[in-house]
Amino acid sequence: MERNSKIAIAIDGPAGAGKSTIAKLVSKKLKIVYLDTGAMYRAVALKAIRENIDTLDRDKLANIIENIDIKVEYMGDDQRIYLDGEDVSELIRTPEVSIGASNVAVIPEVRVKMVELQRAIAKESSVVMDGRDIGSYVLPDATLKIFLTASIEERAKRRYNEQLLKGVNNISLEEVKKDIEYRDKNDSSRAFAPLMKAADAVEIDTTKMSIDEVVKKILEQVEVIC
Repeated sequence: MERNSKIAIAIDGPAGAGKSTIAKLVSKKLKIVYLDTGAMYRAVALKAIRENIDTLDRDKLANIIENIDIKVEYMGDDQRIYLDGEDVSELIRTPEVSIGASNVAVIPEVRVKMVELQRAIAKESSVVMDGRDIGSYVLPDATLKIFLTASIEERAKRRYNEQLLKGVNNISLEEVKKDIEYRDKNDSSRAFAPLMKAADAVEIDTTKMSIDEVVKKILEQVEVIC
């Protein structure tokens, strides 16, 4: 597909809906930048955890966010996240950091800082960006907005299997499901930029769809709009 101008594709949805997997594949097909915004919040959570700061302590988080250094770099198709100069791409994928990321995302000061970085990246190049509020808040003028969803049972199963593949076997499927339920409630009920489907987003229920089917459906939408 040939384009003469930058495009921005926003992919939103709850935890475990397949956003990152799908966004990476779509970006690869279109040969444009993929930005995993959740990884940025995970980096903030990791910093808070390392400094023994409660990930819901607004005052302390507002302080550390002022001087935090988060950079996103690309090594081929691989996105790497750097926290204060350290590559933490693998360290931010633990269950503890997952919960912490959902918590810090509630803090307005944290979101404002992260959104500033995210918009700067989208301004420089065409992007596929996934998160909770990309279409509704971060990139309200995105070329295409997608809202991915799936049953909570399916989302928990996917996340549990991901953990097993990474060698994390000290957590049960039920615990993963509870974590996702917690994140769903936390993300949807926060006062500032909550998880929500943008009015002009295309909703796709991935519960019974294969990865290839979802990617194909999104690319078809891209062709229609672009």
